[in-house]
Amino acid sequence: MTVAFTFPLDAGPFAWILIPMAFIAVVFIIERAMFLHRGLVLSSDFIEGVRNNLRARRPLEALAACEDSPGPVPRVVKAALLRMETGGDAMRAAAIEAALLELPVLERRLGTIASIGRSAPLIGLAGAVLAGFDFVTAMRDGSIYASGEHLLVHAQEALSVAGFALTLSAVCSLAHHFLVGRVRSIVTEMEFASHSLHTFVTHELPAERAADKP
Repeated sequence: MTVAFTFPLDAGPFAWILIPMAFIAVVFIIERAMFLHRGLVLSSDFIEGVRNNLRARRPLEALAACEDSPGPVPRVVKAALLRMETGGDAMRAAAIEAALLELPVLERRLGTIASIGRSAPLIGLAGAVLAGFDFVTAMRDGSIYASGEHLLVHAQEALSVAGFALTLSAVCSLAHHFLVGRVRSIVTEMEFASHSLHTFVTHELPAERAADKP
């Protein structure tokens, strides 16, 4: 009577190592995707609102807008606004410092996802080698000739654990690439926001106010 192969019960001990890794990877990928999606603020629209408040001489409203908006871009803009009275160089330094503090938060858990993607194929290969070793041992002992099902069990074990490991690695690699792209987009938005605010405060706003004077 042929017994159906069941994964992961019949996939060997290395499958039980890969399953927690897969769970951790899925949880981290979902959490990072949601976090980075919330943090991706269109800096052009946000900066335009800050500019309008500064034109109307309402710096407190501009700071309040930064407080009410989620994500790293408003926090970088807020840091620059707090140094607005001390000059453009101080604004730029404050924005760079705030961006550097935000970067580790944005990159959190990405290293773990990448490590799972790199190590999963090695663990799958180890599981496949172990299943192959059991198969070769059974052949040498001669018991394999009593039942071809014994051969198929070891072959299924090797193929299943290797296939699961490769699938996990591919998912982690694609997710890591996607999340790194999100981080780069947010970093670009932070750079654009800080540069745009610095240019407006140091050049455009004084020129506008000078033109308004009779």
